[in-house]
Amino acid sequence: MALITQAEDPATMQTAAGYPEVKSMNTAFKFSSRETEELRHLAAHVAEIAAWPEMGKKKKLWTAHNDLKTTDPLVFIDPENGWNEIIDAKELISQDPLARVWEMALRKQIFWAEGMKDDKVIEPYFNVPYSYSDNGWGLELKKRSTSKDGSYIVIQALKDYDTDFEKLHYPDIIIDEEQSRILMDLAHGIFDNILTVRRKNTWWWTLGMCWDFVNIRGLEDFMVDMVAEPENFHRVMNFLCEGKLKMLDFLEKNNLLALNTEGTYVGSGGFGYTEQLPRTEFTGQVTTMDMWGFVDSQETVSVGPERYEEFILPYHKRIAERFGLNCYGCCEGYNTRWQYVKQLPRLRRVSVSPWADWSTVPEFLGKDYIASVKPAPFPLAQPVMDEDVVRRDARRAVEQTKDGICEFIMKDNHTLGNNPRNATRWVEIMREEIDRVY
Repeated sequence: MALITQAEDPATMQTAAGYPEVKSMNTAFKFSSRETEELRHLAAHVAEIAAWPEMGKKKKLWTAHNDLKTTDPLVFIDPENGWNEIIDAKELISQDPLARVWEMALRKQIFWAEGMKDDKVIEPYFNVPYSYSDNGWGLELKKRSTSKDGSYIVIQALKDYDTDFEKLHYPDIIIDEEQSRILMDLAHGIFDNILTVRRKNTWWWTLGMCWDFVNIRGLEDFMVDMVAEPENFHRVMNFLCEGKLKMLDFLEKNNLLALNTEGTYVGSGGFGYTEQLPRTEFTGQVTTMDMWGFVDSQETVSVGPERYEEFILPYHKRIAERFGLNCYGCCEGYNTRWQYVKQLPRLRRVSVSPWADWSTVPEFLGKDYIASVKPAPFPLAQPVMDEDVVRRDARRAVEQTKDGICEFIMKDNHTLGNNPRNATRWVEIMREEIDRVY
């Protein structure tokens, strides 16, 4: 088998919903004996970690935290693209693309527990997604790369509302049942009696729709249209909202949803552990009302809060109404639009980004919402991290938000300056500042 280059290696891909889609991997669905042996060895190590008593304690703490029953802060870091500097893909044993993805996922679990030592719970499960594809919104999405590191410009697909809107259609999810069965059988054959293999798809990261709008219209016109084309802006947002709701209907009807009320990453920070979901009348078939939902609007960070209320909030409400608990926000500063954001039904977790006013947390969020506080990632991008800068940021985060129910999240790390110690040291400094203040 030919060696995989990093540019095409799915093990190096960072996706918001977990693994890259299986259908994009070009896997043979058949691993070598060496690959199988390595995966079993790593899975056994993960199972051993999952049995540590501290994992049970962390699970209870996340549950109390999400249920607003404790003010003890939690700490979590996902280095995102920085993982490729922590675990060098060239050192992976596996060569099959799918085996590489699985090997990388297991190695991450181990490093979370033994390296970073944050509050992530390592669980004794191996989640297997469906093999599927979807046919998009009907317009071909194109992007022009502006750097080798991932930045790009959207090439406008929805150029003219009069002619191009008619080309839009709702996305259809197409599941490859046979390939999905083979995938599950493969996982059972490798991990049975080591980890519990279960079918679990994370079908979306955000349901906020702004991301989809930008991808078909471009960021500049997305913002300008609120002024120049307000009726057409609402027309597209309503269409996107209907498409998301139809997707949720399809997933419910076909029993394709899985609970995200345990160690699933929900929103843009934190995990789903809660005793408040699923509903008391839960019968085993998951509906969205048994789950956490998530909407964000970071693409509107440069527009005024009243425009968020007029052009985005009505559609966010329709999505959030479907879910038992909800998360809001990513990189946008929540506080300037809080009077509107707090109208979202059953809102529980709010992103308090590096661009938010952290001092508003005690007054605005208090003990009624989880403050997902995110210190700035840029100091971790240096080969030699300036610990004084990191400590000042961590200290300010803890001191200004102390009277809230807080989790401190490090994410959006495009690089760690090729120094994995930056990630582990951030966790140590964050814990030191929490201990000092609390």
